[in-house]
Amino acid sequence: MHSDAIRRLRSLPVLPIPLHATPIEPLLRLNDAVTGGTRVRPQAHAARLLIKRDDAIPFGFGGNKVRKLRLVAAQALADGADTLITTGGVQSNHARATASIAAKMGLGCVLVANGVPPAKLTANALLDRLLGAGVRYVERREDRAPAMEQAAQELRAAGRRPCVIPLGASTPLGAAAFALAVGEMLEQIPAPDVIVSSTSSGGTQAGLIAGCALHGVATRVIGVSADDPAPAIAATIRRILDGLDDLLDARGAFADTAIEVDDRFVGEGYGIATPASTEAIELAARREAIFLDPTYTAKAMAAVVARLRADEIAGTVLFWHTGGQVGLFA
Repeated sequence: MHSDAIRRLRSLPVLPIPLHATPIEPLLRLNDAVTGGTRVRPQAHAARLLIKRDDAIPFGFGGNKVRKLRLVAAQALADGADTLITTGGVQSNHARATASIAAKMGLGCVLVANGVPPAKLTANALLDRLLGAGVRYVERREDRAPAMEQAAQELRAAGRRPCVIPLGASTPLGAAAFALAVGEMLEQIPAPDVIVSSTSSGGTQAGLIAGCALHGVATRVIGVSADDPAPAIAATIRRILDGLDDLLDARGAFADTAIEVDDRFVGEGYGIATPASTEAIELAARREAIFLDPTYTAKAMAAVVARLRADEIAGTVLFWHTGGQVGLFA
């Protein structure tokens, strides 16, 4: 265990927005529906499926981005920012969470959304408007970063002090929130054999990997891509881990950590449902009354279902629900 790095991690400033430990629950009926239970599989090959409910975070409709933004926005405030600028898709969970943080802390908010302006605002796009965020639309993903910088320049020229938050708040500081979350998890349950979560901009998975390394546990962390190829996401995660090493002065704690990204469940692209993701949504709802979102968590759960059916994972498997269920109403 890297005690000094953990101490530095716990001393990072956070916003005064309460975040209690999110529940961890067994998914007994879902597990049995997928595997047939121990009557079909020998005990030696059985998996125990659990879920970590970051969808149950109460602030701003919850989700993993709330954890990250409590740290990232705290630093922005310490630096004197009066406006938060970030980006995502039209139905971005991260954009909605950023707008929620800005409203709560009395800050301005500008969101750069790639996609077509909706004829009718629904789901996260509707919440963005209710929260008072200004939204600028761009055509392509590649246009997002220049548009954020343009917005920042305009605000500076008007005497404002903007802070540009990268996609997903996936910075070393944002990842630190999930290194902290691993400590939270270990106070609730023994270290699981496997953690599975959605991955895209890389910060959540980087934080989970770092948290396991800092606490000296051998948990395998599998990120299921919602969009990009595995090598691209893995390279982003490695860069975030390198930055987190510097932030915490962790002395190479993450140098040899494995980065496992599964990109087999993306289907035709970001936000496009697959038969497997649709099945996962229905299984979780009908067996556990848990709601997955179609863009991220449904594809991550589809990977869990496929791996369980193929006996590719065993032992204690923790599905980390990163939220986003508002997307069901888009």
